[in-house]
Amino acid sequence: MIVIALLSIAYLLGSIPTAVWIGKGFYNIDVREFGSGNAGATNTFRVLGKKAGIPVLLIDILKGACAVSLSYFSGFEYDTNDFVTLQMGLGVAALLGHIFPVFAGFRGGKGVATLLGIVMCIAPLSCSIGMIIFLIVLFSTRYVSVSSMSAGISFPFILHLVFHNQNTILTVFSILVAVVLIITHRANIKRLLNKQETRIRLFKIQA
Repeated sequence: MIVIALLSIAYLLGSIPTAVWIGKGFYNIDVREFGSGNAGATNTFRVLGKKAGIPVLLIDILKGACAVSLSYFSGFEYDTNDFVTLQMGLGVAALLGHIFPVFAGFRGGKGVATLLGIVMCIAPLSCSIGMIIFLIVLFSTRYVSVSSMSAGISFPFILHLVFHNQNTILTVFSILVAVVLIITHRANIKRLLNKQETRIRLFKIQA
């Protein structure tokens, strides 16, 4: 019962539609009706600018981190298989909440920022290398979508090639991260193939 309760709380945390609430509350704008139509940090930067985008980014990261941190209330011994498995379960629940938020008609974001918060707690060193890959690709291509997918796809390889991970459940989780990022970026992939994807300038989203 405790695990079910924690998973439910994690989903509700993930369901907090930061971009939607900030957009509507401070700008009277639903960001899902503009730009990419996505309720995430990148589209918030694009539609509302950095004053709205930065809080959305930080809160979305925090949602994932807080959801995973609920594992400390489970009673499971730290760093055991049960503990790590619960952490991943809580992360998945939060991610589902972000993508399909109950508080915003199940129309959410792509989960990149929330995934970052989740992975930061579960595999911080792998996450750090993934962030470096994200930044390298971002500065090389100026595509946030390509950078996000590159970092996600690299995650399972970093775990195994760099840190020699032996945890099967963590392996499955890392592959799930990569697959989810590709699935949630389907529209971006289509725009990339059609050469219609929006690039960014340094610290500023192009109009």
